[in-house]
Amino acid sequence: MKIEIVPVVVEDKTTNAVKTEVESLKPAIVVPETTTTVLEDIFARFLQMEVGNGAASADTIRNYLSQTKQYLNWCRDNLLSPTEAEPEDIKLYRQHLVNSGYANSTIATKLNIIRIFYKAAQTHGLISNNPVAKIKAPSDRKDPAARITFMEAEELKYLFDYIQSQLERARTNKDRLSLLRDRLLIGIMSLEGCRTVEMHQLKVADIVRQGIKTGLQVSAKRASRIVPLTENLTVQLEDYLQLRRKVLRRKIKPTDYVFVSLSNNNKGGQLSRRSIREICDRALIECNLKHTPGRTLTAHSLRHTAGTLALRTGSDLRQVQDLLGHADPRTTSIYAHVGDRWEHNPGASIEEKLDLSS
Repeated sequence: MKIEIVPVVVEDKTTNAVKTEVESLKPAIVVPETTTTVLEDIFARFLQMEVGNGAASADTIRNYLSQTKQYLNWCRDNLLSPTEAEPEDIKLYRQHLVNSGYANSTIATKLNIIRIFYKAAQTHGLISNNPVAKIKAPSDRKDPAARITFMEAEELKYLFDYIQSQLERARTNKDRLSLLRDRLLIGIMSLEGCRTVEMHQLKVADIVRQGIKTGLQVSAKRASRIVPLTENLTVQLEDYLQLRRKVLRRKIKPTDYVFVSLSNNNKGGQLSRRSIREICDRALIECNLKHTPGRTLTAHSLRHTAGTLALRTGSDLRQVQDLLGHADPRTTSIYAHVGDRWEHNPGASIEEKLDLSS
């Protein structure tokens, strides 16, 4: 941080003389002329060109800019010029994040984005060294498998049966369309492991055909993949699109989103990520599955359910890795660890060997 001592001039009203009060010297923070606005503009252009090899999604760029804005606001509140930041300043920001209650994994993401931010500043010659280069997030001592929340097969079947019963009782085509959309959405996420953002971004043009097979071209986290749909999900997709044409009275174009809002103020518009989470939460709550002792399910739990149950029912690790779009097989192996933990308890084998069963 650059500090300049500025003498304060005080007028002596008794003699109308102007004198410099040495005792009143105060430090004044001198902020470089490079404003945070300029830094944000540089970073935005850098993201467009560099992240994801120039193909970063709008959501990714929006998230990066939002996280950077949080850091720049912290700098402003602490009278720190971002271009003058040193590793010790970044450590203070890291401590601020810890004190704010962020999870270690979230802090790791935030620090990585700030690291990329300073890489952009380096590229434009604004700084010589990246202050975040050697700063790590706090160590996460939690069991990685403990973060995996999922439904058992019986619970997932109960969820599907519940939605089907609602469909059978639907009185209007609009109500039926809403339920067909929700059933398809939850089905794809819980059986095929798709992410919320992938469902949010999915367009009609992303529906692919391979002979009599149907799949979805989905993109997230710098990669895209084709997710094959089951026969049931394919039928549900066709039923949903057919009724959508009838209810909304408009032709469905390749550029249209697959999952659309049915609310009056955004009818036919892209279904937001928040709305997708609310649809999943509502179904889980209505089935009394949202909160159970020791477990809380979210929309992302549907993806965990797909990964865990796929491995349990005989799919191999490579198949599930491909289905979920994991770049690293170690990420997929967490699901195998979760399944083994509950299905194959070594303690039970020992107990049986010792004949300790009551």
